[in-house]
Amino acid sequence: MRKNIVAGNWKMNNDLSQTETLLTSLKKQKQTSNAEVMVAPTFTNLWHAFEALRESNVEVVAQNMHFAENGAYTGEISASMLKSVGVQTVILGHSERRAYFNETDELLAKKVDAALTNSMRIIFCFGEELADRKGNNHENVVASQIKNALFHLDAAAFKNIVLAYEPVWAIGTGETASPEQAQDMHAFIRKTLADKYGNDVAQSVSILYGGSVKPANAKEIFSKPDVDGGLIGGAALKAEDFYAIVNAF
Repeated sequence: MRKNIVAGNWKMNNDLSQTETLLTSLKKQKQTSNAEVMVAPTFTNLWHAFEALRESNVEVVAQNMHFAENGAYTGEISASMLKSVGVQTVILGHSERRAYFNETDELLAKKVDAALTNSMRIIFCFGEELADRKGNNHENVVASQIKNALFHLDAAAFKNIVLAYEPVWAIGTGETASPEQAQDMHAFIRKTLADKYGNDVAQSVSILYGGSVKPANAKEIFSKPDVDGGLIGGAALKAEDFYAIVNAF
């Protein structure tokens, strides 16, 4: 049975003091759902967050990583470095990484391989731009991103992969795909997996929705049969809002 997951991506927000305040607030929240909960602070605060949440049920995950184990890659972080501070899961392929840092499917495939080689779990992100949606090309774009970065893997690898669908036009814009649009795309994603790896694999992979999920719309979005949770941006920076989403299941 696949897991319900709510992951908060803090992006480039919160210095150490602000992180401490948010972590303290998170630990005061009451969870009433069975969802797996994750937060992704900035690199500089990962160790502090891991230590602060060590006794909680909240997993600290990373927002990105490099494909190389070490070397002359100034400013980059490797999988083993993440694991050395307690991080076991990494977000890869976020739309902002693709858009602002020119991350390609081919590069992401290398990052995926590096994470799996280091026995890390992956939250793999993908999604279409507004022009793709308006041009009715959104399914082709999403299928291509998944196939190019992941379909070189064997079926067993998907035990360590969570998928996160991000309609790029619904991130930070206040726009949200309707629950029906989210379900339609998630069902298509699951079928794409099934066509390659079989229905057992497709039904075992959690698929998160990552497009302006808020306390007000989380319950309806999460009620859809192929939506297994959310990758949360802005709302994850307020502990009360974040746990309202966690408890929407």
